[in-house]
Amino acid sequence: MTEKLLQYLWNYKIFTHFDFKDIEGNPVEIINSGKWNKDAGPDFLEASIKINKLVMAGNIELHVRSSDWVFHRHSSDPNYQNIILHVVFHHDLDIPELAERNVPVLELKNYIDDNIIYKYEGLMNSNQFIACEKIFDSKIIPIHFHEGNIFKKLEEKSAEFEESLVLYKRNFEAVLFHSLAYSFGLKVNAHIFRQIAESIDFSIINKIRQNPLQLEALFFGVSGWLDFPPDGQTKIWKREFEFLKIKFKIPDLKFHPKFLRLRPPNFPTIRLSQLADLYCSNQNLFSKIIKAKNTDELYDIFKPVQASGYWTCHFNFGKLSKPNPKVLSKDFTDIIILNTVLPLKYVYHRYHKEETADDIIKFYYHITAEKNSVITGWNNLGMKISNALESQSLIYHYKSSCKEKNCLSCSIGFKLLKES
Repeated sequence: MTEKLLQYLWNYKIFTHFDFKDIEGNPVEIINSGKWNKDAGPDFLEASIKINKLVMAGNIELHVRSSDWVFHRHSSDPNYQNIILHVVFHHDLDIPELAERNVPVLELKNYIDDNIIYKYEGLMNSNQFIACEKIFDSKIIPIHFHEGNIFKKLEEKSAEFEESLVLYKRNFEAVLFHSLAYSFGLKVNAHIFRQIAESIDFSIINKIRQNPLQLEALFFGVSGWLDFPPDGQTKIWKREFEFLKIKFKIPDLKFHPKFLRLRPPNFPTIRLSQLADLYCSNQNLFSKIIKAKNTDELYDIFKPVQASGYWTCHFNFGKLSKPNPKVLSKDFTDIIILNTVLPLKYVYHRYHKEETADDIIKFYYHITAEKNSVITGWNNLGMKISNALESQSLIYHYKSSCKEKNCLSCSIGFKLLKES
């Protein structure tokens, strides 16, 4: 038994019976179990109980053992002066000050199903993909589970975008650029690509975006790749970058993206060239993304994007490779849409009240489900995942609940624990 589990059971009233009696044998009627307080202070606020025909209103404190009142030093804390009930799993010590204040003690160990405790301990000690793997049942997934997770994820992403929008004075185009750079960098170079994007004033991007040579040169120069040009094309990029540095007074900062453990198609050289092409090919990129009404219109924006001609025969500077146009794959486009485009559309339309959240959710139904180790884990548990709404939901749920074993905050865990 843990205090967190005890609070959980009290909040959701999961008991074998409710004819409560305090340790003195007095019947205790719980009129209002209180509001669960997850901040400092008593565990449940604004509660009310009836004992010996006397109705009392105030706060309730829960402990695994009565002696925890002493160990937690509540006696000297003024926040605990309005306690009307001390709820414990096991009563092991009389607390004189509570007795003097006529605060009843309710011991719960005989009101809780042992099977719930056994299940919870099993979850906390599990080393499986998810803690509840051995008792998981895909049939108990709550209605609207996936939509709920997507909304939570969008809200979290919205908070990040809102911070950026404040920083960049509600310049949605600049925030889009920074977020796209982050997505193009994938896991290895995401933060470095964002640093590159944020180091360049977006007004500069707008001024040179019609010149693909200069835009590539700018990205490559800030990445620190043009100091020692190995061939003619690289020398041209270096010349353009030196011109841009002087013209726009660009600081001499270098960010050095990584190549290690990346497949050649994901090399930062290729991804930055593709990012440059995306902006050169779409002079009104932000407007196109916001106005897109379905996934097909979004795919039409990204489908033509490819790295410049030099990279047809290169993955890195000065090193020839087998000719192969470096276009954006559909899987990579899906990553961009899921991680940047849809969250930003959600923020923009919520801010301007032009579309509802349900309109954004519809996009997810028409995007292919991701394939990764987390999705494989869910598949092995019998989950049938048919689109990005479901895969994104399960990835989010795994990271926010399962990975951290937040079983008591999980709607699936709630059902598994409650059902004996």
